[in-house]
Amino acid sequence: MGPFALAAVAACSVADDRSSAPPAAHAAESSSAGPSPTPAVPASTTAPVSAASSMEAPPFTPPSLSGIPSAVGSPSAIAVASTGSAAAGEPPPPCPDDMVLVGRFCVDRFEAFLKERSPDGRLVNHPYYERPVKGVTYVAANEKGAFPQGYISRVESKAACAEAGKRLCSKGEWQRACRGKGFATYPYGQRAKKGACNSGKIHLLSQMFKHPTGGFKYEDHFNSPELNKTAGFLAKAGEYDECGTELGVFDMVGNLHEWVSDNVDEDLMQKLEEEKVERRKQPWQVGNGVFMGGFYSTTSEHGPGCSFITVAHEPSYHDYSTGFRCCKAADLPKPPPKVAGKPKPKRQ
Repeated sequence: MGPFALAAVAACSVADDRSSAPPAAHAAESSSAGPSPTPAVPASTTAPVSAASSMEAPPFTPPSLSGIPSAVGSPSAIAVASTGSAAAGEPPPPCPDDMVLVGRFCVDRFEAFLKERSPDGRLVNHPYYERPVKGVTYVAANEKGAFPQGYISRVESKAACAEAGKRLCSKGEWQRACRGKGFATYPYGQRAKKGACNSGKIHLLSQMFKHPTGGFKYEDHFNSPELNKTAGFLAKAGEYDECGTELGVFDMVGNLHEWVSDNVDEDLMQKLEEEKVERRKQPWQVGNGVFMGGFYSTTSEHGPGCSFITVAHEPSYHDYSTGFRCCKAADLPKPPPKVAGKPKPKRQ
């Protein structure tokens, strides 16, 4: 792969070992506002900490490895953007079958995987452990029992949602969907429940590659397909059945980080400072992207449960921990127009 722009990585999914983080640079995101590009960094370079911060963090605790699962099986039986069925004369359902209504918007039930659109229009599952290929059109899909797509940037996530007739969720939408009907800290309730979601596992990167001489490399290590192919770490969608809301949205905490549509700016950082949430400080710069929820090797480093937020990466960033899900506006009837009341009589 040729030169590419990377994000500051000092406090992300794999940033518990900041001495091995990927290089930082800017990348312009198509059809979205952001900072202008800075000089690209060759993919073969090692992974220094972003200049945005000199923070240190404790090293990984090595995990144990187990077997390698097989690749994704047959294509989804659920339509990518199904609109459901309705009896004649009845209004259509507010959300496609693979989404859940939350307020006035729809959110994917599960973390997304990718379907590749072939030249003849067929949709074929893309291997969840491989990077999207440049020039190929991908459509976002989600279903229970499918491995979600890691190794994906916000730019690519946004495009896949659009191909499915959806969009990336905003931070506010994502958190509302994560908290269910109330304002719980976790999808399943107010208090953390060990083992309910796929999180808190030992870090896999350092165990698999043993801190190679010269440091971890972005393509060879952070984006190695072997990481998410390793059994016992990435879980299939819905495998952790307790990690869901009462509305039926699953895996919003743990498993994979999930990109949202927000950009990092001064206002966002001020709001995070004002929240009564304990978070490890992260390097950031205006124009970075945002992902939420943590992944299988994090706990509450950047906030507990639905408050977990990472701001250290640019929209072009990707590694084995980055995934996504989509949202869309619900197809709801318009509220009836307000009827003007009778004018009040004037006082004499």
